[in-house]
Amino acid sequence: MGIVQSQSIKNTIITFLGFGIGAVNALFFYTNFLGKLHYGIVATVLSGANILMPLMAFGAQNTMIRFFSSYKTEKEREEFLTFMLYLPLVFIVPISLIFYFFYDEIAHSWIKENPTLQPFFWLIPVVGLFMAYFEVFYAWAKVHMQSVIGNFISEVLVRSIVMILLIGVHFNWLAKDTFVYCVALAYFAQLIAMKLYAISIKMPVWRIAIPANFREIIYYSLFIIVSGGIAVMLVDFDKVMIPQYLSVEQNALYAVAIFISTVIAVPSRAMTQIVAPITARLMTENKHDELNDLYQKSAINLQVIGGFIMLLIFVNIKEMYQLIPKDYSGGIWVVFMIGLSKFYDVLLGNNNSIIVNTKYYRTVLLFGIATVVLMIVLNMLLIPIYQIEGSALATLITVAAYNTVKLFFVVKKMDLFPFTQKTLYSLLITALSFGLFYYWDFPFHAVINITLKSLLLSVLYLFLNYRFAISQEINEFVNKLIKK
Repeated sequence: MGIVQSQSIKNTIITFLGFGIGAVNALFFYTNFLGKLHYGIVATVLSGANILMPLMAFGAQNTMIRFFSSYKTEKEREEFLTFMLYLPLVFIVPISLIFYFFYDEIAHSWIKENPTLQPFFWLIPVVGLFMAYFEVFYAWAKVHMQSVIGNFISEVLVRSIVMILLIGVHFNWLAKDTFVYCVALAYFAQLIAMKLYAISIKMPVWRIAIPANFREIIYYSLFIIVSGGIAVMLVDFDKVMIPQYLSVEQNALYAVAIFISTVIAVPSRAMTQIVAPITARLMTENKHDELNDLYQKSAINLQVIGGFIMLLIFVNIKEMYQLIPKDYSGGIWVVFMIGLSKFYDVLLGNNNSIIVNTKYYRTVLLFGIATVVLMIVLNMLLIPIYQIEGSALATLITVAAYNTVKLFFVVKKMDLFPFTQKTLYSLLITALSFGLFYYWDFPFHAVINITLKSLLLSVLYLFLNYRFAISQEINEFVNKLIKK
């Protein structure tokens, strides 16, 4: 766990820094400088691009991690990496042609309820392309066990550029329409920075060669397209469906609530950057016991850290909404429902990394497709009745169902189990902490209330987890800090 701990800690710090910048953007700059209309437009464009990204990447980012360690010679690895740079063009070219020739028809079918989206709809495939090749070059760095700089580019660079752009809007240096286009350029800058870093680690060797396991690569990549699309749709498709039934301004309210609850998944995102290639290597080498140990450690560590973040959000959520404009205040229940879905994600540790490296991914894929269909149906039923809360409820139900299916397959088919007795203790500590602090309100300003609650909660939560040794790695880390 040495390299995992080292890079995971660095990635967590970087990711929290990025989310700190993102929090200022999402909760204060967007809401005060940009306004609900253009905030909703940006949220819709980025969500649409996220949905297209797995298709345009042709699954290359995961396929690269899956097969890189299986090649034994440097020549084979170089040929494989070069091949993976070209593979996404298989889908990028036809998707681009479809959007070019049928743009009006596609755009009209999605924006008939919100014509203000018309000038910006073409940005969706463009940003999707930038995101796709960013992930490809990021995977290039990951397979060489270098994830920290890429994580910095991913989490900090774009948000910093967006922050500067929002300040420009505030001082009337940028028009709001221009800002939307500049956000797309921020993702282009992210791509260029990642490409330069990736080739500094390993310069591509331009050998045009088809790998011996070509059919297996293509088959796996097609799986990743669908499975990656499922994962993204479970996160972003609700923001694409909301404008079908409600005004695009509602996406701004939803985006604020989503951003707050997404912070729960920050540690998982950070750890996954380095755990994914290690999981692939252990499975390739058939090291079952080491894999199960990694599975349990990742699960309990993420549960403790993710549970702590969830508690900080849940017990302070009323005060948080007092700090943003009142016309954004309709998303508290969205925070709770999406937050619980994110917490279920972190409970499963590196479950996804295991599934994508096993032969059972085909079966799980079928359930994933069924889950997306369920999500679409639930959104169609619940959004007209419960507005954005209906979309959040649809997401919670579908994520819970999909995660349960994935957990079942890893347990039954792989004989791997993420939970221990410590899992139950951690859940009890989380429930106790929530019950003690959620209804405890101080008669002070919201910032003071948040600070006091967070300090008291932190002392109790951290003491209980340390006292009962819920996570060996976290206790060891704390002991090192105490010694220093």
